[in-house]
Amino acid sequence: MRFHAGQHLRRPFEIRAVREQGRRVDCRAFTLWWKQRDVVPGAVPAPAVPRVCVIASGKAVGAAVQRNRAKRRLREVFRLHQRHVPANCDLLLIAREASAHWPLPELEKRFVDGCRQIAPVTTS
Repeated sequence: MRFHAGQHLRRPFEIRAVREQGRRVDCRAFTLWWKQRDVVPGAVPAPAVPRVCVIASGKAVGAAVQRNRAKRRLREVFRLHQRHVPANCDLLLIAREASAHWPLPELEKRFVDGCRQIAPVTTS
């Protein structure tokens, strides 16, 4: 499944809303913040797809090469397993140092486990 441009969470106020109003799941190699997207009455409805923002700080991950590798790997994990994320959900993936070094199957397992924790909460 492709990772479309409309699935990028880019606006600072939307990212801040996920961080301030959302919930957190610790996945060891990264932290997954999530928030169900609000439907604004009268606005043009956005497509019901999950959106994601991947953040890797120098303090938590390391030099630019490591940060870019961690972000690339987390974006790929999202791309491969986005079907596990509820449709109107905004995600914020905060990379840690391990996300640049752990094997990709382990990162995928952690992401799917994290999505299982948020799915029952958002469907009720």
